[in-house]
Amino acid sequence: MQGQSVVHSAVIFGLNPLWLSTGILIFTYAVLLSEKVNRTVIALLGACLVIVSGVINQDMAISGIDFNTIGLLTGMMIIVSILRTTGIFEYIAVWSAKKVKADPRGVLIIFSLVTAIFSAFLDNLTSVLLVVPIALMIAEKLAVSPYPFLVSQIIASNIGGTATLIGDPPNILIGSAARLTFMDFLINMGPAVAIILVVVILVFHLIWGRSLVATDERRARIMRFRESESIQDPHRLKVSLTMLILVILGFIFGEHYGVRPGTVAMLGAVLLLWLVSLGKGEAGQTAQLTEALEEVEWGALLFFMGLFVVVKGVEHAGLLNILGGELVSATGGDPTKTALTMLWLSAVLSAVVDNIPFVATMIPLVQSMQASMGGAEVLEPVWWSLAFGACLGGNGSLIGAAANVMVVGLGERAGHTISFMRFALIGVPIMLLTVFIAHIYVYMRYFM
Repeated sequence: MQGQSVVHSAVIFGLNPLWLSTGILIFTYAVLLSEKVNRTVIALLGACLVIVSGVINQDMAISGIDFNTIGLLTGMMIIVSILRTTGIFEYIAVWSAKKVKADPRGVLIIFSLVTAIFSAFLDNLTSVLLVVPIALMIAEKLAVSPYPFLVSQIIASNIGGTATLIGDPPNILIGSAARLTFMDFLINMGPAVAIILVVVILVFHLIWGRSLVATDERRARIMRFRESESIQDPHRLKVSLTMLILVILGFIFGEHYGVRPGTVAMLGAVLLLWLVSLGKGEAGQTAQLTEALEEVEWGALLFFMGLFVVVKGVEHAGLLNILGGELVSATGGDPTKTALTMLWLSAVLSAVVDNIPFVATMIPLVQSMQASMGGAEVLEPVWWSLAFGACLGGNGSLIGAAANVMVVGLGERAGHTISFMRFALIGVPIMLLTVFIAHIYVYMRYFM
């Protein structure tokens, strides 16, 4: 408390730290929603304002940054950037299309499954970057509308990413804050995600099945593709896949030995960089490192850091304790009502705002509820509800998740625009359907 009073006494112009930090948070969110300023720039500006205004000092700001999350994201970005150069993702996409005889309806379903699986074990943003360009190319070759492929990629990526710790940035944030492991996520989220994915694929077929028809001639063109030609470097492929498997095993077993996922991912990235550079001179190793680091989304990492600091400001000022108390009061402290309220609240709000800053703000709020609800064990279903709501709610709009924005950008670059309202006509009903399934799952699994 002594440190808190020192910081508060230094607040600029003697302003109330609670109101000032809340104002900075609202300002940051408002500009993020306007999309008039780069998201990384506004997050860092908000972080600087929290420090310069005296709400918190620089040391407290640094302590608010979750370096486990930053390390996990950075390490996985490096590993995927190296794996991408082998051509394995193109191989899988073409191989999958040929397995369904290049029937566009089958391609839509198989690509949705591929993206969901990639999203679970890589991350959903990387998955759409890898699969969407190939899906657009195949749609063009088959002379069918690319729109179903773009929309299905958004929805499948968010559903698949819900299943694991590393699948979607909100899960990474939640897992790090609540000390939930890779297996915790897979065991608790995986069964519901599997059910949801099957239901949504059936919905895709009902919506687009009849309209996706290609001539035999165009399907024959796809069948003539030779997927083996996609593999650029077999040796690098073996090394990269081995390291990826070892990293995932590290996620599963590392927590039992006190090794956090961020450390596992960074260790795997460093070892992979070393292995693929063996036999190269100093210049070659430097070029390899530079190439890998260029693929890291530094803007995204700095965005996370800025958000962590802004949220640290409102947490330190006491706003999140107040909101947490209000939520507990509204639900009477009942674990069932609190968890299900959190599920729908996070789903609806994640459809309106990007789910990453939303979850970054909600995490300390949920933590503030622990004592009043009876401890960490009672609170665990609330964490799962937050994860379900944030990830599935991201399908409610084009700005609901980073993967959505990326798919829109890839589509526009190829000359295929997705309008906000046109997507919402599909995204909102699917979001509501999937969250309803998650509602039933959470209730039956944790409260019956």
